[in-house]
Amino acid sequence: MQSLIGTGVALVTPFKKDFSIDIEALQRIVNFSIDGGVEYLVVMGTTAENATLTQAEKELVIKTVIDVNKGRLPLVLGVGGNNTMQIVEELKTGDFSAFEAILSVSPYYNKPTQEGIYQHFKAIAEASPIPVILYNVPGRTSSNMLPATVVRLANDFANIVAIKEAAGDLVQAMQLIKNAPKDFLVISGDDMIALPIVLAGGAGVISVIGQGFPKEFSEMIRLGLNKKVNEAFKTQYFLSDCIDMIFEQGNPAGIKQVFQALSIAENVVRLPLVAVDESLANRLNEFVKNSIKEQ
Repeated sequence: MQSLIGTGVALVTPFKKDFSIDIEALQRIVNFSIDGGVEYLVVMGTTAENATLTQAEKELVIKTVIDVNKGRLPLVLGVGGNNTMQIVEELKTGDFSAFEAILSVSPYYNKPTQEGIYQHFKAIAEASPIPVILYNVPGRTSSNMLPATVVRLANDFANIVAIKEAAGDLVQAMQLIKNAPKDFLVISGDDMIALPIVLAGGAGVISVIGQGFPKEFSEMIRLGLNKKVNEAFKTQYFLSDCIDMIFEQGNPAGIKQVFQALSIAENVVRLPLVAVDESLANRLNEFVKNSIKEQ
């Protein structure tokens, strides 16, 4: 799927100081990402704090993004969880007409076997009316979806078209690139190794930092896809300190501090997450200030 090559951004859900959803800030974030040149937007991923949103709030966020986007970029919707039958029911009854694909995380907490992971995604693939992007993030799920399982799914179901690979393991990503079907996309889920994965044959990234620095990060990925290595790594090393910082005290507290420094949104997260401490906030503010000076 050509529409999923390049940089997608996993959008945050901005909150006001009273913890209600800040619709105007969400509109600014969507436009900032689009104007910065990203290729697609991901709605309701982990970065959106979807675990702490009500169903009505989720629907409000989704509608807002669709309305602001106005068809300018492809949209991907996060539809996942650890109750397979509930996801299947959602896929059978929901309206996905505005979306290019769903992004579905490997089941968390249950810690299924590889066969359990396969059967979970088999059920999802058979129910989904649109293409499916697998999402492997062992740091959050406590289980690693192994390359053999991914390749098996990719070969067995034509509508499983990609994986967001966030194991932080470049060798595992390379195994996927080597063994997956020709048109299957390996998308980095780690900002720090997104460029190396692209240079190894990956299709791009679903990024957190990409919404804070959309112009720089999306251009870096495009340079990588075009094998312009030296120019791409120049941006990689420019952003590397900030990438470390935004994840230092948890996601999305770090990237929300970047948005606050950019005067786009407040740095407010919902419990059990908390905002970054003063030290990290100051370091992120300084990075943003210096990056603006360099432009």
